[in-house]
Amino acid sequence: MIDKAIKKINSNAEFYINADDINQITWLNGTTPISISDIQAQLSTVELDIAIANLRTKRNNLLAETDYLALSDSTLSDDMKTYRQNLRDLPAGKDTVEKCENATFPTKP
Repeated sequence: MIDKAIKKINSNAEFYINADDINQITWLNGTTPISISDIQAQLSTVELDIAIANLRTKRNNLLAETDYLALSDSTLSDDMKTYRQNLRDLPAGKDTVEKCENATFPTKP
């Protein structure tokens, strides 16, 4: 996760992290070192990015399971329309890791 925080600050940074230890970063090829405090400040943003990505992956998989029902030669029931819309709306307002991890997924009809 440290590497993702560094890349959020400087996408071109080249570095090596020993044992995933923030105190053991070697900056490579002339990369200007980034302070530990700046890296730590980005860690919560990276954690949220990962949590949202995980939520969306699960949501997308659930949508994919019912995609065949939404084909032009099929009519979706109102329950299925609501289910799919609730899945699409699920990430809205998830602005903390806790909200992402505790999201309640709708029940498939």
